[in-house]
Amino acid sequence: MENFFSSYYQLVTRIDQLTEKLFKLHKNHIQCKKGCDLCCMDYRIFPVEYYAIREQLRMQNRPETRPQETDEDCVFLKDHGCAIYENRPIICRTHGLPLLYMNDESWELSTCELNFTNFNDDDFSDENTYPQDKFNSELFQLNKRFIATFKEKKFSEFDLIPIKELASEI
Repeated sequence: MENFFSSYYQLVTRIDQLTEKLFKLHKNHIQCKKGCDLCCMDYRIFPVEYYAIREQLRMQNRPETRPQETDEDCVFLKDHGCAIYENRPIICRTHGLPLLYMNDESWELSTCELNFTNFNDDDFSDENTYPQDKFNSELFQLNKRFIATFKEKKFSEFDLIPIKELASEI
């Protein structure tokens, strides 16, 4: 499993480098900071990501969790901050950025409702947006190889696990 987890964290490092660059580039429009938690939900993630994060959290002190007020709340949101910030999933690492992805047959731009409140699509290009499909494809392929050899539980290539399940496994 270590090889898959190493590959996962190499992907995370590349994503973090790009997101840092994009956050600096768009700093005048980004409202994300501790206390802004509109996007902190109980996302569902691929098994390779789930188990890589689980292993990291097991090696650290157990993070505090909180009961979910709704099924959509993240159990790791504590006092408007992320209790697993350093180990958060990829989806959480990219929130707030302008995300570029393919929808049907055209490219779409997605932004947080609090960021980029005064812009038009022409302000963005592949140079200043996060290429969501590219990284999601890499993660999907890594997960596909991971689940083919994973013995603890059987998954299909499209199975996703709620983040909240981590709370009971660490």
